[in-house]
Amino acid sequence: MTVVQKTPASTSASTRTPWLTSVLRTRELPVTVALIALVLLTYLANPLFLSPQGVKDLLLNATIMMILAAGQTLVIITRNIDLSVGSILGLVAFMTGTLFANVPGIPIWVVFAAGLAFGALLGAFNGFLVTVAGVPALVITLGTLYVYRGFNNWWAGGTQYFADDRPDAFGALAVDTIVGFPIITLVALVAVAAIAVYLVGARSGRDLYAIGSDPAAAKLFGIKVGRRVFVAFVGNGLLAGLAGVLYTARFNSVGATTGTGMELDVVAAAVVGGVAIFGGSGSVVGAALGAVLLTTITSALTAVRVDKFWQQAIVGILILLAIVIDRVSALRTARRLRLSEARDE
Repeated sequence: MTVVQKTPASTSASTRTPWLTSVLRTRELPVTVALIALVLLTYLANPLFLSPQGVKDLLLNATIMMILAAGQTLVIITRNIDLSVGSILGLVAFMTGTLFANVPGIPIWVVFAAGLAFGALLGAFNGFLVTVAGVPALVITLGTLYVYRGFNNWWAGGTQYFADDRPDAFGALAVDTIVGFPIITLVALVAVAAIAVYLVGARSGRDLYAIGSDPAAAKLFGIKVGRRVFVAFVGNGLLAGLAGVLYTARFNSVGATTGTGMELDVVAAAVVGGVAIFGGSGSVVGAALGAVLLTTITSALTAVRVDKFWQQAIVGILILLAIVIDRVSALRTARRLRLSEARDE
């Protein structure tokens, strides 16, 4: 009698297949592959691209966008959007410069706390209008984009605050590194990780996905839809406030135009990172990777001396591809569910 034993290789292959399949299906995989390919190709064209200073610049360029994309993800997965984040960042950045210039010796942690509170307040105003008035977030936040920007123009006027107006310790946040990472980049990574854990580990975080998938069903299930959406806007505003404070540490000046036009880049980063524009799916990690990819594209094309027009065109193409891929993926998932239900019957 011959006994045929299953070889270890076949056993490991069978156990690896489901894991490999799940990895290949992750929404973050395409943007990760694109980012790696972009970095390698740019390095081959210009080896200075990955010099120590080049890597530091890449990280610094992505820092602010990562935080804003993480906050935008909270809102988008609930089938909403916030177009006012650039204006919120500008207001908080100018407030930060004002505090340092007019309150000598103010502790840095107090400035951070004030920036977070101010950003959360502005986000709460957006959330209140969306949830109470019942007007689509696209319309509300388009309006507050101009309201906040107008207030910043009135407040700032022609005033600008420069690096000399802030403490050296505050400016060092964007200069000093820990294990090769700028301090403000580490702050961004901690913020992204905290939001990622919240969305996966907290019931209120998981409720945001349920709301985005089907708001009516979520309400029937007992989820406080209005309250959860309001909290998402507050969280988005808080993160925009954090980005505003770090923006002041990162750049040489802040004024009335700080943050102008950033809102579309933020939405693009989230969508390119796999966050479904129709809500219900996506991750903060993917949005952060999308932010890194978009800022790296700009740096890479600059490194190989490509015209700025083509930089914007490529970003636009990426957004279209991301939306098409997401739509195709959603249709395939729906088709598989229908086939599965048909077999069960």
